[in-house]
Amino acid sequence: MKSIKERVQDVLEKIRPAIQGDGGDVELVDVDDSNVVTVRLTGACAGCPMSQMTLKNGIERIVKQEIPEIESVEAAQ
Repeated sequence: MKSIKERVQDVLEKIRPAIQGDGGDVELVDVDDSNVVTVRLTGACAGCPMSQMTLKNGIERIVKQEIPEIESVEAAQ
């Protein structure tokens, strides 16, 4: 059985090509004990004003759909 962190990584691998298509990338930073995922958006996503929407409406929605026990996905500071 995969850990929750491994499962999140698998989901990020699935959505990474779409993000890379826009010149950005996403990397998993951590999954804490409360099942809050922290990711870092890099490349074109790092300074993009739409990155918060990408994070919540894209990445978080897909991760929670695939792994219902995830509470939220947050951007690393």
